[in-house]
Amino acid sequence: MESFHGRFRDECLNREQLWTLTEARVVIEDFRCDYNHHRPHSKLGYQSPARFAANSTAPSSAPVALRAPYAEDGQSKPTNLNIKTRSSD
Repeated sequence: MESFHGRFRDECLNREQLWTLTEARVVIEDFRCDYNHHRPHSKLGYQSPARFAANSTAPSSAPVALRAPYAEDGQSKPTNLNIKTRSSD
């Protein structure tokens, strides 16, 4: 995280004069897209994330579905809790 923050400051914030909040949002979004999609990363063998994903032999991430409630895996169904309230006398 510290490496990213240093790189973000050096390669984005120190190179730009940001006069408005809108301008800052545009510049930061451009940096984010470039960093996350096009820039080579050392942890990915100096490939961009897009190229690494295209060359990866790992299975693609499939949407994760929630399991059916109270599947037959030893879980017991919850019982209705009857909460008694104290009646005023």
